[in-house]
Amino acid sequence: MGLTRRGLLMPLSAAAMAAAMTVLVTAVVPGAAASAGTSPGAPTSGAPTSGVPASAAPVPEAPVGKVVGAAPLPEADLSHHGYVSFSNGHIAIRIRSENLGPSDVTASTVRLRFSAPLAVTQELPYDCLRSGKATVLCETGGLRSGGGARQTALDLRPAGGPDEVIVRLDTVWNGGVRDADPKNNVHQVLAPATGDAYAF
Repeated sequence: MGLTRRGLLMPLSAAAMAAAMTVLVTAVVPGAAASAGTSPGAPTSGAPTSGVPASAAPVPEAPVGKVVGAAPLPEADLSHHGYVSFSNGHIAIRIRSENLGPSDVTASTVRLRFSAPLAVTQELPYDCLRSGKATVLCETGGLRSGGGARQTALDLRPAGGPDEVIVRLDTVWNGGVRDADPKNNVHQVLAPATGDAYAF
């Protein structure tokens, strides 16, 4: 929470400090000394009674502006769909990523986590990279609202020759938008080593 000062956010602590440092200079009005109990003959030249030099200008208080909250995040609806198949020691994954709007997404990153570690040597698309023994991250690029889908294709090899693999897919970066319906970009697929395609 803060105060606005010419469009800038100023913390309340800074405003309180500025107010505490404000020096109010009180001048003596001629003729008012007697009514205030000042002895006759005392100088009434308008010298400040606080001992601060008359040339010292008072520090202005920080203007009190409207308290503002964080700006609302733009909304978008990312969607990832596709299929997983597993056969002959290879996991084939096809992902179709799109943005149902209403706002554009500057970039997004899909995370793929596997129940089995991946082989050390993998050939990945240029927009994907390893993130640990059993995780791959893939960048989709910008996704316009209602625009065309971006395709991601992977051919991965698990280590140890498992009979099945579980693939968990979700979005780890969506360009800073608010996704009110994340269900269509979070999936879990069990793929036995039969070569059948399992949709998500």
